[in-house]
Amino acid sequence: MIRIEAEPWATMLSHARETYPNECCGAMLGALDGEQKLVRVALPLENAFAGAQATRYELRPEDLLAADKAARARQMDLIGIYHSHPDCDAYFSKTDLRNSCPWYSFVVLSVRKGEFDHANSWLPNFDQTDAAKEELIY
Repeated sequence: MIRIEAEPWATMLSHARETYPNECCGAMLGALDGEQKLVRVALPLENAFAGAQATRYELRPEDLLAADKAARARQMDLIGIYHSHPDCDAYFSKTDLRNSCPWYSFVVLSVRKGEFDHANSWLPNFDQTDAAKEELIY
């Protein structure tokens, strides 16, 4: 289960609206307690994909390392990654799965016509062949 506090949730939604019709992406920082995850900070990151950003996002490794460093500096953990899906559902695509890390939660925000519609969180398996839906509370 992943719970996102009000302030990081607002940051994530704002980021998704600002980047629409392109995909946004960012890191979620917080606390891990077994299967329970609490997101306390959303850290917007740059979508570094060189192609059509309306259909894909890409994180630079150095940005992900900086997010992990920022989490540790705040005595937090890097919980996972969020990104938006403009004008479509909050599903976990084959590209998302192929580029995932099995130790992170992946929150996908559906943004339709520039406004938030719904969200889902996904947990990829270690083989990156499937992702289970994770309970998401925001």
